[in-house]
Amino acid sequence: MSEVTETWLQSQKHFSNSVEHFYSSMMAANRAMFPTLSGDEGESDPAGDRQPAASPELTYSKPEWTFEHADDGDGVVSVGDRIRFSKRMTEDEIRVFADASGDTNRLHLDADFAKETRFGRQIVHGTLVSGVISAALARLPGLTIYLSQDLQFLGPVDLGETVTAICEVVEDLGDGRFRLTTVVEDSDGETVIDGEAIVLIDDVPEDALDEVDDDA
Repeated sequence: MSEVTETWLQSQKHFSNSVEHFYSSMMAANRAMFPTLSGDEGESDPAGDRQPAASPELTYSKPEWTFEHADDGDGVVSVGDRIRFSKRMTEDEIRVFADASGDTNRLHLDADFAKETRFGRQIVHGTLVSGVISAALARLPGLTIYLSQDLQFLGPVDLGETVTAICEVVEDLGDGRFRLTTVVEDSDGETVIDGEAIVLIDDVPEDALDEVDDDA
């Protein structure tokens, strides 16, 4: 284990116990990854490569995002279902997240400043990295609604690095509620975030399903 990672484990290990703080941070993470959520309609999509989503739960997708869903093929969430979602953490997204969340810590934004810290370089906001968990859960069949999330931050993520969220359904709690393990790995396959989530799965509104049928 590297000295940086060991120091991270000792100084940054914690759980997100404040629901209000978690949701405000997650909304900022979503705004960073999906810029139109900020409400600035005049701003163009930086990548300009949005494409129609493959499922009615999602607004759009991008070709560089990768997604895998291992299930029994019945279109219903059940224990054992496993989801992987990967994307690259870009510098533009980090700056959008800093603006959306108010977290302008120089460790994430100032290369010269960050060079003098224990990490020796800029790193991505931890909550922005955890946003890929939300992206993975949104790809479960049905309309996913977050009920709770515990997070443990185990290591830093570099600017420009591709991270992968891996979520697995481990318990059916009844009434459409499910417990999942939620892990984020860096590009080397090392776990940088570990935790658990509880979600509620609602039916997708029928109008949305009709739109997908019309487009097919």
